[in-house]
Amino acid sequence: MIVGTLKVRMQIQGARSLKEKRKVIKSIKDRLSHMGASVAEVDDLDKWQAATLGLAVVSNDAGFVNSMLDKIMNTFFNQDEVEVIGSDMEILHL
Repeated sequence: MIVGTLKVRMQIQGARSLKEKRKVIKSIKDRLSHMGASVAEVDDLDKWQAATLGLAVVSNDAGFVNSMLDKIMNTFFNQDEVEVIGSDMEILHL
């Protein structure tokens, strides 16, 4: 079993409240869930201009996991509402 994990810290552009932040995060989480990734907000819960998402992809093919994590990172970089300020990727062979 291959587990790919990704932690992405981002700045929410133009968010003026937690409500606006959560709208942006929900949109991103929905889009990533449709790609087959498990997604959760894992840090910066009370900061209205920052968010940290944790993602996981599981497969029996390391190439597939690596490809999915690359596509997920590209999704973040193609978002106008957010700026990625840090990320950490790990692939575990269990």
